[in-house]
Amino acid sequence: MSTAAAAPAPGIAAARNYAIVTAAYWGFTLTDGALRMLVLLHFFRLGYSPFTLAFLFLLYEAAGIGANLIGGWLATRFGITRMLAAGLATQIGGFLMLSAVSPGWAPALSVAWVVAAQGVCGMAKDLTKTASKSAIKLTAGEASGRLFRWVAFFTGSKNAMKGAGFFLGGLLLEVLGFRGALWAMATALALVLAGVMLSLPPLMGKAKASTSAREFFARSRGVNLLAAARVFLFGARDIWFVVGLPVFLYASGWTFTMVGGFLAAWTIGYGFVQAAAPALVRRSEDGLRTEVPAVRLWSLALVAITAALTLALVAGLMQPDLLVAVGLTVFGFVFAVNSSVHSYLVLAYAGTEKAAEDVGFYYAANAVGRFTGILLSGLLYGSGGLPACLAGATVMLACCWAVTLLLPSRQ
Repeated sequence: MSTAAAAPAPGIAAARNYAIVTAAYWGFTLTDGALRMLVLLHFFRLGYSPFTLAFLFLLYEAAGIGANLIGGWLATRFGITRMLAAGLATQIGGFLMLSAVSPGWAPALSVAWVVAAQGVCGMAKDLTKTASKSAIKLTAGEASGRLFRWVAFFTGSKNAMKGAGFFLGGLLLEVLGFRGALWAMATALALVLAGVMLSLPPLMGKAKASTSAREFFARSRGVNLLAAARVFLFGARDIWFVVGLPVFLYASGWTFTMVGGFLAAWTIGYGFVQAAAPALVRRSEDGLRTEVPAVRLWSLALVAITAALTLALVAGLMQPDLLVAVGLTVFGFVFAVNSSVHSYLVLAYAGTEKAAEDVGFYYAANAVGRFTGILLSGLLYGSGGLPACLAGATVMLACCWAVTLLLPSRQ
């Protein structure tokens, strides 16, 4: 009886809760993607250097490390619905804090304020992500194939929304200005928050949380190894994606609209591939036997693609911006499959009653990778341009592949 309460069998109620959580996270991700483009374009226009732009996002990722760890524990202790609501409310607070920035402030004060506000938004993102991904594990139950399909659709559609958010951020900046855009997004999220509080069971996912640090970190070998692989996977992406690529394209003669449009199209396409990943990966009855070898193969392919793109860019085989656009489109396809299988595997390895803690730990590792990637993005681009960023990404992806060789193929 207690097991059924902790992980209800999939049915109408479970599908309804899954749909509500997914829709809420869509709303959150749309505004979160818009926020990134707002901050990047607004402060680049004010004359901030690539390294300073990277610095603006560092606390956003650093705050996510702690938010994921504590968020998973809190979601287990107090319920997923409450943590989802807390994440949405925190994001609203971060938007309002950012909207207080004044052009008359000294540059040092502006940077410090924006970094602090970004830290608040980073906490919000990862509280919301941990709660949402945990809800999928809870609602999908043990039905064969359902978990992979639901995770793939959730992750893919979320990234498509993030890409749309990049475009929305540029549009709102043009139409409403920096402050007006933030107020509009805060209002929209307040409506999403009200819908979550009125629609989801308040104690959904509540279970007995870990009571000691030793118990909290004593999770499965699969989750630990997958977390390590995630550090390298997302660090490799953000080395070139966050600062290096936008600045490179702009320096190559692209307009802000063209840069934002490419990033939006890349992320939306990436999301569609993630959603389609179950059709590209052969499934097994135990959920691991064929999926683990698949993630190893796709990881190795990603290493080869990134290394080839780096060498082609250094050799000057074709117009640099065109080469990068084509090469990173191929990279995005393979990366999307990797990311989707990773997102599935962490839930496959996770326990049922404390899935939120496992997911929180895993996404804390994700935040570590993003933090490292963003820091290296500013440093490497400043020292060697985009080729240096891509070379760094190749090294990190090789480490990711090496870790996947150790993943267990059974529970």
